[in-house]
Amino acid sequence: MKLTKYMASGLLACSMMLVSNASFSACATDSLPDSLAGPDGFPERALTMIVPYGPAGGSGQVAQAMAQAVTELTGVNINRDHKPGGSGTVGMTAYMALPSDGYSVLEHIDDASSAHALDSSKPNPASDLIPLVISQITFSQIFIRTNEDRYTDWNSFVEWVIAQDGKATIANVSKEGSMERVTMKAISDATGMSIQQISFDKGAPRYGALAGGQVDALFEQPGDVRKFLDAGTFKPILTILPEAPSAFPDVPALSGTGLDFEPLYRFRGFYVHKDAPADRVEWLKWAFQKAYCQQSYQDYNESKYMHLIDSYRDTEGARELITATISQYREVYKEMGLDVK
Repeated sequence: MKLTKYMASGLLACSMMLVSNASFSACATDSLPDSLAGPDGFPERALTMIVPYGPAGGSGQVAQAMAQAVTELTGVNINRDHKPGGSGTVGMTAYMALPSDGYSVLEHIDDASSAHALDSSKPNPASDLIPLVISQITFSQIFIRTNEDRYTDWNSFVEWVIAQDGKATIANVSKEGSMERVTMKAISDATGMSIQQISFDKGAPRYGALAGGQVDALFEQPGDVRKFLDAGTFKPILTILPEAPSAFPDVPALSGTGLDFEPLYRFRGFYVHKDAPADRVEWLKWAFQKAYCQQSYQDYNESKYMHLIDSYRDTEGARELITATISQYREVYKEMGLDVK
């Protein structure tokens, strides 16, 4: 399956030109006011944040960091409620059933966009929800254990996997049609590898499977496994970007491995129900967008390699990103022969 045809616009166009080795000295929301009074004293109590994934994975980590930043900025506490399952569908369903009064927000990732692309009866994050901010856009890598001796780099890994005749394994997310699954299919098709994708909906069991030797490799974003990289437990053998970023100059990227497709990206953001009161929505937009530039959040993003791609989108930018992503995934799914509804 060739993804190049479908990835040349939309998310690719708005993200790839921002892949850079440069640092961003000015923060995206510096022009917003330092404080903003909520309408009629809103919020008068803590907010609730539904997180449709476990606390140890990327969504759990960014939810914690953003909640901290919003509280630092506004003094308003945010209670995180993790509802993992169904690759984000359990949390989305739970959120849509809550009162649309502005006191509950949702963290979600590009899985919400791909779910709607496959089945239009699923909520559209650009219209059934109001994006408050996209605060992370990042790339993926394939990891192995650092002490692995059956293979040590990408070329020897591909050679070893092919020799296993379908018995090799890689830990991945469970949702068929997700960014991770689509990308792995493109890699497998291009290399001739046959590899079993072992499903894990939560980050901790997925990472533990590689660390404990239950799988041979891991598909993940580097920031989500930063502690394993720093500890020397995991090492990346392929960066799924056209060119190697400054943080991983010695890890081969797509252009150096003969993989002829443009990558899909992971993005994470925060949302509120479209029927929430408009004046409360405006305050939430300010709070989450301004919190993006809190020093604690900027430090967090940099610690997770999120400074390598410009990770910020405001409400309109997020809608453009989501709409383009939905269109891209629909074309990819048709190419894959999936039943697009």
